[in-house]
Order: sequence, then C-alpha cells, then structure tokens
Amino acid sequence: MGESFPENASLFRFLHAADIHLDSPLQGLERYPDAPVDAVRGAPRRAFEALIDLAIEERVAFVLLAGDLYDGDWKDYNTGLFFVGQMRRLAEAGIAVHLVSGNHDAASQITKRLSLPPNVHHYATRRPETIELPDFDVAIHGQSFAARRVSEDLAAAYPMADPGRVEIGLLHTSLDGRPGHADYAPCTAEGLRAKGYAYWALGHVHQREVVSRDPWIVFPGNLQGRHARETGGKGASLVTVDHGRVVDVDHRDLDVVRWARIELDLESVGHPDDALARVRDALAAALVEADGRLLAARVVLGGATRAHAALVREPARWLHECRLLATGMAEPGIWLERLELATRPRGELGRLLERDDALGGLLRRVEALERAPLDLARTREELADLKRRLPAALIGEAGSGAEEDGRAERFDPTDPAWLRARLPAVRDLLWSRLLDGEASE
Repeated sequence: MGESFPENASLFRFLHAADIHLDSPLQGLERYPDAPVDAVRGAPRRAFEALIDLAIEERVAFVLLAGDLYDGDWKDYNTGLFFVGQMRRLAEAGIAVHLVSGNHDAASQITKRLSLPPNVHHYATRRPETIELPDFDVAIHGQSFAARRVSEDLAAAYPMADPGRVEIGLLHTSLDGRPGHADYAPCTAEGLRAKGYAYWALGHVHQREVVSRDPWIVFPGNLQGRHARETGGKGASLVTVDHGRVVDVDHRDLDVVRWARIELDLESVGHPDDALARVRDALAAALVEADGRLLAARVVLGGATRAHAALVREPARWLHECRLLATGMAEPGIWLERLELATRPRGELGRLLERDDALGGLLRRVEALERAPLDLARTREELADLKRRLPAALIGEAGSGAEEDGRAERFDPTDPAWLRARLPAVRDLLWSRLLDGEASE
C-alpha cells in the first residue's frame, strides 16, 4: 500500500462513518407517481463513493465503519463486489479500514463468506478485539454482532485504556436507548467514559449526535437518508488527532439525496392559491439548503385557515398542483414525496357540533370515536362484509403511498388501528361539507 499519512504521525486524521445500508431495497417507491426510483435507490452507493473520495482527498490514516454496512441479506454478490471495489481504492491510497458488523450485517449470510482486501480488518464476534497501529500510537478496540439481536452490553468487556497511546472504541449500540431504534448492545455513556478511551466511534442511531466531548462519544448518523424521517444533512465525522489528543470532530455532509419535511402554518391564508404560493417559496428555500442535491420533500400544511374546506375537498388536485410546482424547480430538482393536509377550519367546532342535521350528527359521532377506544370486536364485525366485497387487489395495497421505512402501507378496513388513524381525515371532510353548506345558505 502507498504512503498516505504525513511524516509527523503525531498529527493525523481519521474518518468515522456508520449505517451505510448499501443497496437498501426501499420497497414501495414505485407506488409514487414520478418518483426518481433509480436516484433514491442508488443514493447509498453514491454516498459511500463520496466517503471514499473524502478519505483519499484528506489523506486520512484510517476509516472506521461502525456497523450496518449492509441492509440484511443480499439477492446476489453485486453489493459485496461494490464494497470490495471501494476498499481497493482505499488500499491503493494506503488507507486501512476497521469495521464491525451491526444488526443488519449479522442478518446477511453472504457477508460471512465475503473475502475482504488486506487493508480491511473485520472485528471478531466472540469477544472484543484490539488492533494496534504503531505508526500512529493508536489502538482500536471493536466487536461485531454475531446475531441480529444482541441484548448484552458488549462494551463492558472492552479493555481499559493504556494511558500511553490513543485508544478508540468501535461499537454498534443503542447506548442507553434512542427513539426509533431497537435496544441493541445497550450501554451507558458513563460506562464508556470509564474505559479511558479518547474516542468512541458508535453506530446504529441514524441521527448525528455528539453524546460527549470529554471523551468524544459520537454517533455520526447514517451516511444517506433513506426516507422522510431521516431529514437534513447526512454524512461522516472527520476526526483530527494532535499529539495524542482529539482536537477536532468535523461533520461532513456526503448524502446525494436530501430529505426534508416542510411544515407550513396556513393560519393567515384565505385561498388555496395563496397556500400554493407559500409552498412554492418553501420548496425553493429548501432546494437552496440542499446545496446542489436532489431534494425529496414531504410538505405538511397545517393551521386553522379559511382555505381548509377547499383543500380537504379536493386533496388529489392540490397534490397535483404542488407536484407541478416541484417539477418546475431548477436542477437538480425536487421530488414531492407526499403532501399532508393537517389544516383545520376557522370557526368554533362547538357550533358545528350543535347543528341539527345529518352531517352534524356524523361529526358528533366521529368526535366520540376519537375520544373513546374503538370496540375492536364490533368494528371488525360491522366492516367484515365490506372487506369481503372489496376487490382482492385492493386489500393490502398502499392507501397513501409507502410508509416511511419503504414498506407498503396495508389497507384493511377491519383493522381498528387503521381506522383510528383516518378519523381526523373523516372529521376534516365533514367540517368542509358543513362549511360549504353555510357558505351556500
């Protein structure tokens, strides 16, 4: 391997990345009209290539990959061949790679049989392993997941630090728990600090987080956002070490598709055309913030507004209008992933509930359902006949696109949870009908 580090090896940099999820399937994208399927599905690979480019440009000493390089088992070897090709690029630049397997990697059978280039060290699963880098006076400690679910504290068995060198812990963990992430290899920040390491390179949590600066305990977040919950810049941490101390941890954006959730309060808006103007301005601003990346945006319209009735009466029309706005933006462009209507009518709900007509009665019924638990047995019984009459192709299809994790959303009118989630939309539709009736009187 060629030389990549400076002559003064007391000053060096390394890259810390995690949760690459190469070739994540992202099922359900085809259900979206005009979705840039190839661009979104190819984004993890392109982001990983950007990581390798950065490592070579910055002449880093080594790269740390803290788990979930893959996304479960592969259909074939192409994913592994791509990874090996990128590792060979680093080998030619004289850059070593240290990686641990996470929960998704442990689900892959092909991964266990993949031959890695000599510049890559894949840490063992049975116990913590230590690799010394004498050129930099560094020791890296790591342990891979042996199975998809690891419930014990792996860090507890990591060795104590040698005060005469830079010690780094490489670990895939939920730490003491993070929302939206399974509780794998749980540990505590206090337990990690007690080891005496200079830097803990963590993985598993997809949101970047600097847990501690003394010592540094860092989740870099995932390399590329994969759905509408993974918004904002995604990338890796570039770490600088000077004379045995971590002196800088710099986040570098490497994502190639930027996800954004744009929430707009339409309280001051009186007409849907004014709402469209607000959407256009917000999309344009978000595209600028994406800094030359394709923007995948979810737009949420909320607030009590006079435009509510028109919006909820024709949701498909306004979705189409917003998509036209998005497609008209400058390159690299915007994909409107979803439009959510969460507006409310201006006016007093109590007055609408008191109306002595059929729609008023229905509105009162919806309000009662929202306040009280659904009778599960009665709901299933009442709607079972409806389900039997529906076309077989409809059952199981997405009701409003794909869920955030890429899987198809299940449509089942006998599922009380599915019905409860749609009660607000039913209420809003009734509100709009009542308000329309008032306007025509």
